Amino acid sequence: MSIDREVFGNKVKSVTKYLWFNTKKPIEIIHITDEVRNFVRESKVIDGYVMVSAMHLTAAVYINDYESGLIEDIKEWLEKLAPQDYPYKHHRTGEINGHAHLKNLIMHHQIIVPITDGELDLGPWQEIFYAEFDGQRNKRVILKAFGITNE
Repeated sequence: MSIDREVFGNKVKSVTKYLWFNTKKPIEIIHITDEVRNFVRESKVIDGYVMVSAMHLTAAVYINDYESGLIEDIKEWLEKLAPQDYPYKHHRTGEINGHAHLKNLIMHHQIIVPITDGELDLGPWQEIFYAEFDGQRNKRVILKAFGITNE
């Protein structure tokens, strides 16, 4: 979906896209920088922001280094902070994903990245990730670019 408006003589655009995930494992971290970068280019926004947001309370979106050891460290760290086998009160509802809700709180559900000259304006080593903590079912992430276009 795309919405165009004119503000102070500039064309302002809002573009939305959804990414769908169905992970093979209950806990998985997926590198999505390229998908977000391609979306920003397709949006034609040259100066603005892109929001990337997990639309589920048991998943997260975050920015960090794309290094396999660090990704494993993050998984281990989260497991220590919110272990899967803990008897969470949330489990009394019949759900057994209390750990996933807490991991979401630690990692957060969304990020906002600047768009400059039509490109993601990330710092050195910064990459975008989708983190799934209660997977093996369909979940989505919303991408929303907003800003000035040159169209």
